[in-house]
Amino acid sequence: MMKKLIAALSIIGVALSGSVIAEINDPGGIGGLESLRGTAVLEVTRPADELKSVPKDQVLESDYVYQPPLIPHSIRGYEVSLNANKCLACHSWKYAQEMGATKISVTHYVNREDAVLADVSPRRYFCLQCHVTQASAKPLVENNFESVDSLR
Repeated sequence: MMKKLIAALSIIGVALSGSVIAEINDPGGIGGLESLRGTAVLEVTRPADELKSVPKDQVLESDYVYQPPLIPHSIRGYEVSLNANKCLACHSWKYAQEMGATKISVTHYVNREDAVLADVSPRRYFCLQCHVTQASAKPLVENNFESVDSLR
């Protein structure tokens, strides 16, 4: 039963808010994928979209409680890997004041067992898992999200 369900989903796509967002498109046996960003043949690497413009040093408001703050500056060329984290060069507690940057939250120094660490917790080290730059980009889908009253 489960195999049939998985097969059916891979053929018809995944539905979100009543719209199919991904659908297998296989004209002539070539193979392809249709998404909100357009149609792409799976065997061909599609050129990257142009980079979106990022507002420079703009204060961005939160839309919901516990929202990871958006990054108000360009991060192009920043390395965030096992060996380096460019974000921490400005935002760690050690350097934030001298760099004029916002300190990272104390929650980033707590591990899964709620122990407070001397350095950033490994689960919070890869900043770009949660934090993204604010870009002036056209939304892929219509959105009528409204912020909670307490954040207005």
